[in-house]
Amino acid sequence: MAEQPAPLSILDLSPVSEGSTPAVALRNTLDLARRAEEFGYHRYWVAEHHFLPGVVSSSPAVLIGAIAAATSRIRVGSGAVQLGHQTAAAVVEAFGTLAELYPGRIDLGIGRSGQRRQEMARQQTQAGSPDAVKPTGPRTVNGLLIPARFSFAHLLRSPRFAVQGALLQQPGAEVPDFPGQVNDILALLAGTYESDGIAVQAMPGTGVDAQVWVLGSSGGQSAQVAGALGLPFAANYHVSPATTLEAVDAYRAAFTPSEVLAEPYIMVSADAVVGATDDQAHELAAGYGMWVRSIRSGEGAMRFPSPAAVAAFEWTGEDRALVEDRVTTQFVGSPVTVAKHLRVLQEAAGADEVLVTAITYRHEDRVRSFELLAREWGRS
Repeated sequence: MAEQPAPLSILDLSPVSEGSTPAVALRNTLDLARRAEEFGYHRYWVAEHHFLPGVVSSSPAVLIGAIAAATSRIRVGSGAVQLGHQTAAAVVEAFGTLAELYPGRIDLGIGRSGQRRQEMARQQTQAGSPDAVKPTGPRTVNGLLIPARFSFAHLLRSPRFAVQGALLQQPGAEVPDFPGQVNDILALLAGTYESDGIAVQAMPGTGVDAQVWVLGSSGGQSAQVAGALGLPFAANYHVSPATTLEAVDAYRAAFTPSEVLAEPYIMVSADAVVGATDDQAHELAAGYGMWVRSIRSGEGAMRFPSPAAVAAFEWTGEDRALVEDRVTTQFVGSPVTVAKHLRVLQEAAGADEVLVTAITYRHEDRVRSFELLAREWGRS
């Protein structure tokens, strides 16, 4: 009997296309989730991003509730809740509510973005930091392209970056230590939280069946915490392809068996667009470079550009350098082509599951992309 392919899951940003609206984007998310369940996807996760004209997945818990209500079997979760912007108790109560309403279907994916924002500035001068930018050229590892690292130094100097960060925090608030936050979440879910001899129960939250994940892009704290606590780990090749293999290596090195996992469990993400043919897929993905450029330039993710806007855009060498690592690691092509790339990624990372995100100008093309991929993946 042929070996079953690894589970295939979806990460959705609720993208807004040029000429469209947030309301349409959110309805598209619900439609895609329903279709993903029909296609056989294992999970449907939504990201958390703020203040981006072209992305409206800013409130994962609210959106997850709507998706879970619109579907019946597929697991639904966050990829990821940004812990630096809220307390452990608030996260547990929100996801505890979801888990009580939709038992056995809720994933709580958590990330370190708030603390990460503060650390990024320090890392520019700390060459020994695991997350520090190091000058490395592109290379291939087991058939997988590992591009040169991208430096976020210019974003740290953006006034927009500072204003948005301030809006997400209460005045004077300090971001707690990430390992401490994760431990608090686990204790509140397990009903074992205690402080100064006082036990606290999260209601709802204590005892619920919510699967906790940690997401990470490098070999730094997120990967190490996930491993040390024996939690499943999602490595973000679609966000930081240069450091994904470092992330999974650090996770495995730190892994300690837990009540949750006896051995490491890794999901790896990729950005992919599938068309009936390679040429059609490249047409559908043509706006991706412009979209990434809007993020990397500090403007914030633009509404996904129309074919006319793509055709009219004039690229500079500086523009191309901003997006090169992301464009060259996006998997674009026919179902056979993309499935082949995803298998290379899965094998290089030693992943147990694959998480795919995709953006196209037309919603129907995105739905069709996921349909074609699921069909081919099931045959592989």
